[in-house]
Amino acid sequence: MSRGTVLRRLAAHEGRWLMSLGWWVARRRIGVAPGERALGYAGAQAALVYGLTFVCVVETVGLGVLLAGMAVVHEVMLFVDVYTVLTVLGFQAAAVTRPHVLGAEELRLRDGPRREIRIPLERIASVRYDLRFVREQRKDGGEVAELAVAGQTSVTVELSEPVVAVRLLGRRETVRTVRFHADEARAAVTAVREGMAARAGVPAAEGAPGAGGTPEAAGAPEPGRAPEAAGTPEAAEAPLKQA
Repeated sequence: MSRGTVLRRLAAHEGRWLMSLGWWVARRRIGVAPGERALGYAGAQAALVYGLTFVCVVETVGLGVLLAGMAVVHEVMLFVDVYTVLTVLGFQAAAVTRPHVLGAEELRLRDGPRREIRIPLERIASVRYDLRFVREQRKDGGEVAELAVAGQTSVTVELSEPVVAVRLLGRRETVRTVRFHADEARAAVTAVREGMAARAGVPAAEGAPGAGGTPEAAGAPEPGRAPEAAGTPEAAEAPLKQA
């Protein structure tokens, strides 16, 4: 890849997160059409981002006091510090305004303005809640894409057919497994499963795992346990009758 292409991609990335600041202030989201469901993921990193922003603001004020007698240096450092604060806030703004999106035909997984993976629902073989802590980004590809937030992923999507994922600088990867984070991971899994069922024309069962309930939650007896032994009046009087 040429240096010019790399610079253009980096400039486009800068423009996207700067634009995200305006969308964030306006409380709007990018690329979420009516009828589509947004799956947020920015909550996991919010405390870290806001804490870092506070530190940057304190540093900006401190340097402003220390460099008050050096006008040129003060102005340069003020510009750098303000841009740093905007960069940190833009990181959060991009995550808030660009959530994962579940539509009628596809699942779009995002990593802020850096990356977007489009997965047709018919290619999803399975989706499950799967909390993992990522120590470092995968470098070997291995047909696995990880969109971690705050060092963690919470949902794993297995594909029946591969999809192509494009990284920030244009490198293309073929992936069969995608791991991503959602603030409400279990609800996201349920929503994706319901979308898959609707796409296939099969109604989701109320008691199906991941579709809003479990046999235990529905009041069904535990495996191997007879219904009459679950605390009925007849069961309580059985010893008296035998006596």
